[in-house]
Amino acid sequence: MICHCLLLETEAGLVLVDTALGLEDVRAASSRAVRLRIGMLRPKLDEEETLARQVERLGYRREDVRHILLTHLDLDHAGGLPDFPKAKVHVLAKEHAAAVVERRLREKARYLERQWAHGPDWRLYEPRGEPWFGFECVRQLEGLPPEILLVPLVGHTRGHCAVAVDRGDTWLLHAGDAYFFHGEMNVENPHCTRGLSLFQSVVQVDRKQRLHNQERLRELARTQAGKVQVFCAHDELEWRRLAEAGASATSSSEEPRSARG
Repeated sequence: MICHCLLLETEAGLVLVDTALGLEDVRAASSRAVRLRIGMLRPKLDEEETLARQVERLGYRREDVRHILLTHLDLDHAGGLPDFPKAKVHVLAKEHAAAVVERRLREKARYLERQWAHGPDWRLYEPRGEPWFGFECVRQLEGLPPEILLVPLVGHTRGHCAVAVDRGDTWLLHAGDAYFFHGEMNVENPHCTRGLSLFQSVVQVDRKQRLHNQERLRELARTQAGKVQVFCAHDELEWRRLAEAGASATSSSEEPRSARG
């Protein structure tokens, strides 16, 4: 399973949307803690696939990443946090609470504390500001341009969210793990593979909210076709569509680049 991340070039410096697995995850892949969390995903455990190495191959230093926006704090989305220790980490307050502050029994097994042992510079948010296409959102993220928003889509985790990026002519909506398979966005016949459907059910914290938010995303994709491009974190076909649509084309304020973590 792949994990889509975005690198945004902005006036505020480089911004990452999710980090995927990091260098320490690759090096510790044989440890029980890591195996329990990524065993079913069967990622390619290669340091060159990490965002740390991909950012460096683009000619940047890791210190150039000033901000990280997280859809949620599962290992396959936030494992690379220690690779960018100087970055401000933006996340919904509910997700931070679930992973770091007041973990419930299932959450203790879900999250891996060493991801934030370096003491990230957290920036925590509650939904506020004018809605985005009818969705609650967080506008005016600290230190970031107004073209980048957090859009709460709870269900997979307590504080799961999407990240919306305004490219001028279109919006990109990185929906994280709000869904896993491109067929789930099919308006006429929503469908998912049996394995991924089972996986989503096993790891969800709120089934009703998760399915409700999937329905809302389908409606968004239908009514805003051509204006909003919705994609999830783990579907390779959607990644290819994103690349074909020119996600690396420069816009007025940032340049999204699709990365495979």
